Amino acid sequence: MPLLVKICGLSTRETLDVALEGGADMVGFVFFPPSPRHISLETARELGSRAKGCAVKVALTVDADDATLENIVETLRPDILQLHGKETTARLRDIKQKFGLPLMKALPVETSADLAPLPGYVSVADRILFDARAPKDATRPGGLGAPFDWHVLENLDLALPYMVSGGLNAGNVAEAVRVTGAGGVDVSSGVERTPGAKDPELIRAFIRAARATQELMVR
Repeated sequence: MPLLVKICGLSTRETLDVALEGGADMVGFVFFPPSPRHISLETARELGSRAKGCAVKVALTVDADDATLENIVETLRPDILQLHGKETTARLRDIKQKFGLPLMKALPVETSADLAPLPGYVSVADRILFDARAPKDATRPGGLGAPFDWHVLENLDLALPYMVSGGLNAGNVAEAVRVTGAGGVDVSSGVERTPGAKDPELIRAFIRAARATQELMVR
């Protein structure tokens, strides 16, 4: 299976185009006001139109209510919803029933004990995203540029496809994939100059590094 590359937190036409031209499989758009990557519905409509048919459009939300999700779905027309909050299995099931879209559930990881909720999420989600657990005083659950101990996922036997995130960059993505066996990688802060400001060259470098990792896996 090819390694999936997701560039998340895109907010401008320029950086979206760089991600698409570089061959990103997934492009993520953040709908969470505390995040420096949060975009308006108006921006989402424009960027979603540019990405249509070129990459999988991912809408990232954090404990969003139905009205918020409805606005996002109608505007962006995402291919998948990324739920990055404390959504329960029951909430996932409810969202899936109401919106009929595939779901990617983010799971914060610090130790192996954090994998306990997996069976419940696996029963309803379509993909799992393992991200570093945020510090207790953090204002948002992800995009903080901190990796977790990838060895927590070593030898993981999961029925669903899964991705890793948290502190990834062009320099460490190969090691992350080697240790975790993940089928996809997700980067945001690792391709930024400052929080929320994506760097075109860093995006290109990350995608190149991820593709090189994939080639090594095939050999």
